[in-house]
Amino acid sequence: MAKFAANLSVMFNEVPFTERFERAAKAGFKGVEYLFPYEESQEELSSLLKKNQLIQVLFNMPAGDWDSGDRGIACFPGQEKAFADGVHKALEYALALGCKQVHVMAGKWDKQFTQEQQRECYITNLQYAADVMYEHGINVLIEPINTRDMPGYFLTTQNQAEELLKCIERQNVFIQLDLYHCQIMEGDLLKTIERLWGKFSHIQIASVPGRNEPDRGEVNYFWLLRKLDEMGYQGWFGCEYYPEGSTEEGLGWLARIQS
Repeated sequence: MAKFAANLSVMFNEVPFTERFERAAKAGFKGVEYLFPYEESQEELSSLLKKNQLIQVLFNMPAGDWDSGDRGIACFPGQEKAFADGVHKALEYALALGCKQVHVMAGKWDKQFTQEQQRECYITNLQYAADVMYEHGINVLIEPINTRDMPGYFLTTQNQAEELLKCIERQNVFIQLDLYHCQIMEGDLLKTIERLWGKFSHIQIASVPGRNEPDRGEVNYFWLLRKLDEMGYQGWFGCEYYPEGSTEEGLGWLARIQS
């Protein structure tokens, strides 16, 4: 049966962040993910997970100065120490929360560097992160993000991600397959899934084009998730969407798909 994780950065945001864990559990979710855990203590987050019997499925490594526009620093030459510090900070949280997957945001292209310089920096940083996390059984994820939502982002297509995996050459690095981004950039979702089989370890869902509940828009997730179940997908589905109204009012899709 499919396993769904509520993304607490965008869902249940009618209440403060620390109250969203209980709301997610009461709504029927067994896992949670979110962008960053670092504003909360490890102890508090661990307590919230245990209290609500939730699994911490995923979060992002530190991504630079988010409020100033950073969307990761992995591809920025000269930021290697800051990146390494972020790896170890993420590791501390992952161990405390029992989280087995962390996502590395790449960052954006910067004209002060050549594309090859940024690419080589990214590969080296991912190798470092993977080696650190490997000792603790933690996967490192990379995610292509569409150019409409995040112009200038370093990593935008599954083809690019596949090529980077070949260069990174680490067995605990996988693609974070966000089907919302994939549909916008490439489409042909089932064939893409078949091509990428074994190269991704986490899937995220949202409607296209609105990035709302997955039972609306141009993607037939009910059909696609059945296909993934038939194919033997064992990972989580992260629900990274913006509810059109209150989160609970839009969860009819979850009840239908689990019935």
